[in-house]
Amino acid sequence: MRVQIITFQLQGLSAAEYREMCSALAKSVSALPGCLSKIWLEDEASNRYGGVYVWRDDAAMTAAMASDLMQAVANHPNLSGFETHDFGVLEEPSRVTRGLPERVPG
Repeated sequence: MRVQIITFQLQGLSAAEYREMCSALAKSVSALPGCLSKIWLEDEASNRYGGVYVWRDDAAMTAAMASDLMQAVANHPNLSGFETHDFGVLEEPSRVTRGLPERVPG
């Protein structure tokens, strides 16, 4: 499993407009092959937004990042200053602390 944290700022887009955009994209993001979960992040006071993704594996993360959907997000004219970091997962202790589902699909 891989965890990826992506952050960025809004530029010329209100927080309310961004929330609407997120709601419209949520089903498409959940349908990305190998996407086990995504937590949507918001810090309106500092204009910092993003997501925490849990991917089945490195291949799923790499394929998703190359997808039309994720490329459209990365190149969106109202999102800037992208930073991305990815990590391996210590699965056993993460399950104990309820950080992962009991069963991982596919």
